[in-house]
Amino acid sequence: MNQRQVLQVFEQYQKARTHFVQMVAEQATRPQSIETLRNAGIMSLLRPLLLDVVPTIQQTAALALGRLANYSDDLAEAVVKGNILPQLVYSLAEQNRFYKKAAAFVLRAVAKHSPQLAQAVVDCGALDALVICLEDFDPGVKEAATWAVGCIARHTAELSQAVVDAGAVPLLVLCIQEPEIALKRIAASALSDISKHSPELAQTVVDSGAIAHLAQMILNPDAKLKRQVLSALGQVAKHSVDLAEMVVEAEIFPVVLTRLKDKDDYVKKNACILIREIAKHTPELSQLIVNAGGVTAVTECVGSCRGSIRLPGILMLGYVASHSENLAMAVIISKGVPQLSICLSEEPEDHIKAAAAWALGQIGRHTPEHARAVAVTNTLPVLLSLYMAPDSSEDLQMKCKKAIKSILQKCTYLPALEPFLYDAPPNILKHVVGQFSKVLPHDSKARRLFVTSGGLKKIQEIKAEQGSLLEEYIHSINNCYPEEIVR
Repeated sequence: MNQRQVLQVFEQYQKARTHFVQMVAEQATRPQSIETLRNAGIMSLLRPLLLDVVPTIQQTAALALGRLANYSDDLAEAVVKGNILPQLVYSLAEQNRFYKKAAAFVLRAVAKHSPQLAQAVVDCGALDALVICLEDFDPGVKEAATWAVGCIARHTAELSQAVVDAGAVPLLVLCIQEPEIALKRIAASALSDISKHSPELAQTVVDSGAIAHLAQMILNPDAKLKRQVLSALGQVAKHSVDLAEMVVEAEIFPVVLTRLKDKDDYVKKNACILIREIAKHTPELSQLIVNAGGVTAVTECVGSCRGSIRLPGILMLGYVASHSENLAMAVIISKGVPQLSICLSEEPEDHIKAAAAWALGQIGRHTPEHARAVAVTNTLPVLLSLYMAPDSSEDLQMKCKKAIKSILQKCTYLPALEPFLYDAPPNILKHVVGQFSKVLPHDSKARRLFVTSGGLKKIQEIKAEQGSLLEEYIHSINNCYPEEIVR
């Protein structure tokens, strides 16, 4: 065998390996081929190719592993059990940018599935290698590393803490300042995933100076970036008054209100979530939002969208109203009540109806004036029918019952109460009769109307237990009238 023939054997072997990894990487994108590849023992065949002398074979082998691990947690588990991760981590520091991207993709594909798999990635020393990649010259490597770091941080506070301890946060803040939009998006998403778990982790993100940079990007034209930026600010603001104030101090109002009219539904939703997370903390923060025109803007936003996109806005109106009479009045003036009534009637999902019922209860529970504002929109019968409906969820029934009670206990607008005499179950009826017993003794016009409408006759038909509150209420109503009318 001459020299040329010997070299030819090597060439053929290299071609075969190249062809093999390319085919596997391609098949790994097809769900129908995954099981066949797995049964053929693909993991143990790809592993030695990660250390191949030919760089393109290494990269393609890593890409194939990433695609397989990405497909299901079983395959990601197989990557861990095959002892492949330490090899990837070792290569992350040594190899060229193409391999780094592929290796970071495998780490991300494994880490994304569960806290246990993400912990396996951390345990093999991946974070230190990924953090070095966050400083890489190549934006694609930074992006792949950022994505992997975000997938680790997403799961639990402990994993996020590991990311923080590895020194990732200041580098992620540098990444959101890079010109590449894709890198900005993923870095903002990773900061959001770190911030969401605890006040301490959110404080770490704040201390690294992230808030000012995130706030500047609220007006960026890229919708996906705006989603992540608003999400990150919301995840910081949700934990405490101090953190919410830090976000507000970055001068996000009134700029963030313009996002409530964004073309992208998820930008709208995340803007509402951010405003909700600030409003929920204190009356002062809610007042600041009212002064900026935030309640009117959120009410309009709730009117312009449907389904789960509406939910944060509905809750935000409820939180603002819950703080005080004046803030609840601000929601009423901003036409929040008719909008919430529409959500209550229109939305098919029980949890969204429940949120609207809760918010209406928060508005109506303050004074007779507040209760009347809710009652005149004909909301009370809708709340009652949802409470009585056998197919309503337990949570919806409970929220409706609570809202009805809190509104009724303040409501002195009798035309809205009268239908309840005919339809309400005993546990709600007593509150209705109670309101009549408070109002009728002091209002002669209402007493006359109560007779002509048949309300007084209906009261006589109510069977009350002896010595009960209901009986007491009925007596005080009857005492307003001469005996012959009552008979």
